Amino acid sequence: MKKLLGLLLLVAAVLTGCSPFNLVTSTTYNDANLRDYQTFRIVTPNEGKIPPGMTMVTYYNIAAAIREQMAERGYTEDPSSPLLINIGLTVRHEIATEPAILPGAYPYAWGPFYGGYAPWFMYPRGYYWPGYYSNAQVITGIYREGVLTMDMVNIDTKTPLFSASVGTILDNGDSQFRNLQGIAEAVQTLFSKFPVPLLPQYKK
Repeated sequence: MKKLLGLLLLVAAVLTGCSPFNLVTSTTYNDANLRDYQTFRIVTPNEGKIPPGMTMVTYYNIAAAIREQMAERGYTEDPSSPLLINIGLTVRHEIATEPAILPGAYPYAWGPFYGGYAPWFMYPRGYYWPGYYSNAQVITGIYREGVLTMDMVNIDTKTPLFSASVGTILDNGDSQFRNLQGIAEAVQTLFSKFPVPLLPQYKK
């Protein structure tokens, strides 16, 4: 009986400690050394368009969580930095087809559809990722509603440097975004295999 109780407590502890977020992909491209960069900037709504269904509050929460992760790795935010962090969210096809899209904008407004879903990037991914729209660089795992993707790109040379995706920032699949703590945890997962480690004072 004691063994059974102990096993149940162990299972409960494991389940409680499990993160609701899973790292879908985390990849460095073009032999990039992210340590070569000391500054960064995050894409703003002025440079593109926030994904359908995402509010400005959610965007700012995601940006704040990314900003914190970068600062804890020694980066400084600079609006003139060549290191642009682009944000993407996979959304339903029917949400993505809104009249605000300019004629001829597709496929630059978002990625190709897969099973009714499309990854929508604030800064058009096709501007810096050759072959993306011909599926050369597409990872099918991101085609789930609520998957958050972060691209890092040298925007001066339009060179992809790093990309990571986490699923899912939606709460229980009901199209409601997770709270501030949930978003922070999702972004922490997003950075879990980032090639530049935390500064010593931020390591647990």
